[in-house]
Order: sequence, then C-alpha cells, then structure tokens
Amino acid sequence: MTWLDSASAKKLSDQRTAEAAAKAAAEKAAADKVAADQASADKAAADKAAADKAAADAAAAIQAASDKAAADKAAADAAAAQIQPKVIPAAPPAQSSCDPNYSGCVPIASDVDCAGGSGNGPAYVRGPVTVTGSDIYGLDNDKDGIGCEK
Repeated sequence: MTWLDSASAKKLSDQRTAEAAAKAAAEKAAADKVAADQASADKAAADKAAADKAAADAAAAIQAASDKAAADKAAADAAAAQIQPKVIPAAPPAQSSCDPNYSGCVPIASDVDCAGGSGNGPAYVRGPVTVTGSDIYGLDNDKDGIGCEK
C-alpha cells in the first residue's frame, strides 16, 4: 500500500480534474462540429441531442472524477495526519552505465561490438540499437540509424 503526501495527492487530484476537463472540452468541440456540419435540420437536431447527451455524460464524468479526487485527497490527508514521515536525505542521482548516443542500452567502454559479430570487444551489445547521436562505436554499418541489425 502506498501513501501520498498532501502535495502529491493534490497534484494528482488536480491532474485528474484537468484531464477530465480537457477530455470533456474535446468531446464537446467534436460534437459541436458534427452538429454544425449537418445538412438537414432533422439530422442537425438529432446530432445536437447526441452532443447534449455527450456533454452531460462528460459533465457527469468530470463530477465523478472530482468526487474521487476529493475522496482520495481526504484519505491521503487522513493518512498523512496519522503517519509522521521520516526525513531521508535525497541520494545523488545514479549515473547511467548506458551510452547516451544510442537508444537501447549500449555499455560505456573503450570499444563495444555487436554480439555474435566479428568484433573483439571488450564489451558487446545485442541489437538492434538506434543511433541517437554519434555512432562512436561504429555499430551502424549501413548508416540507416540502426546498429547491430544482424
């Protein structure tokens, strides 16, 4: 079970509410466009009714999301009031052992070759890997942006 502090719970609540509002606005805009593009008055009236229903459904969804967010925040606040958090100093970020010039973990070494190829290492990578920067290890023989394809 994971507990959130008040700030995290509020942030999550605000995010969910904003996402629901954006979705409702997008649905309403789409429904309004459909209604405006209809040629016949009867078809436009039917589409408007559908758009109104979608807007009502979206409003209900927003209300449900808001209610859930409020309940989640209340639960998080209650939990935070009961538990005294330990203050733990932040650890420095771990350095990656993967070369940033590639997507897919290519180790950082004096030389890296494709596993199963004819290279002499000392490090090997099983491909394919995508070259995102400089191909410093020469893994992309055909210069198509993908290394260790075979």
